[in-house]
Amino acid sequence: MGGLPGSRVDEVLANVELTEARNKRVKGYSLGMKQRLSLAAALLGDPDVLILDEPANGLDPAGIAWLRGFIADQAKAGKTVLVSSHQLAELQNVVDDVIIINRGKLVASGTLEEITGGQTLEEAFLRLTSGVSS
Repeated sequence: MGGLPGSRVDEVLANVELTEARNKRVKGYSLGMKQRLSLAAALLGDPDVLILDEPANGLDPAGIAWLRGFIADQAKAGKTVLVSSHQLAELQNVVDDVIIINRGKLVASGTLEEITGGQTLEEAFLRLTSGVSS
């Protein structure tokens, strides 16, 4: 596929910890396994930028912890990882820079500290979007 060697499939399956399920039918995968398979597909071409939309959807706590490590590993490897999510408390654990878009408009962008100013990311979002903040 795409002129990539078959060994690349083995590499990305190992990267997302699906090696043992490689011969299992996808319809038998759990939602979390399907999320990992989607990540594997995105990694096949070794992109410099990954764009992830709600990547924690359907993951159990262990899967979410794994995802945090996966994102951190990608960043350490020099990749840019853009994550779109409504799970602000979870994002706060993995992001360096934040872009807040509300109703299609850019509200704020900067480092996590610049945006939050000591608040949680959720509190900062609510403050910046005229929501209620504690």
